[in-house]
Amino acid sequence: MVSPTSEKGHASTSNNHNYDETDVEQQQGMDTNEGPAHPSGISNPAPMGLFAFASTTFILSMYNVNARGITAPNVVVGMAIFGGGLTQFIAGMWEFPRGNVFGATAFSSYGAFWMSYATIFIPSSGILAAYADAPDELASALGIYLVTWLMVTVFFLLCVVRRNIAFTVLLSSLSVAFACLAAAQFSGSVMVTKAGGAFGIITAFVAYYIGVSEMLVAERRAVLTLPTGHI
Repeated sequence: MVSPTSEKGHASTSNNHNYDETDVEQQQGMDTNEGPAHPSGISNPAPMGLFAFASTTFILSMYNVNARGITAPNVVVGMAIFGGGLTQFIAGMWEFPRGNVFGATAFSSYGAFWMSYATIFIPSSGILAAYADAPDELASALGIYLVTWLMVTVFFLLCVVRRNIAFTVLLSSLSVAFACLAAAQFSGSVMVTKAGGAFGIITAFVAYYIGVSEMLVAERRAVLTLPTGHI
């Protein structure tokens, strides 16, 4: 039995065995490292990164499914910069001293994704203006951009498959979302965009689930635990 850790990251004891937060992450599947643990006084930043990722993904995905008739995604720019972008990037930086290579790489990468995505829609960046007379070229450029992140996500998926069910579902649904959104840019299909948005919503709720699970593990007196299917 693994006893949860406190909010300060101190180890607790159950059945005469000591565990720290690194043990908990390995049980949950966030830490995919096979090497020795790297002790750190930094608390687990994964819930923060997961909630930032989930919230930003949910907002944009709702726009992609045309919720309430919304077609322009520009409102998500602020959230993409400070939520999905900066907050996730900070979570990634905090994972490095904890020795969690996967968490550090994933959070930092998706933080960079959201900040770069937001930059596209900032008028002063001049990105959209450069394609003002070539909308088809813009669609192709965005499609290639999304295909790149599809590849990155598949690489992350290979790191967690057969290790953790929840993260496998998360990255699988995110891969499908990227694939659909990229295909929509190349084809101009509104229905494919909506399909990508639907898979994005699924991705967001799976990320919320894992984030809550990680937070509950860190609580001494959590009323329940949420399994993530560590294999």
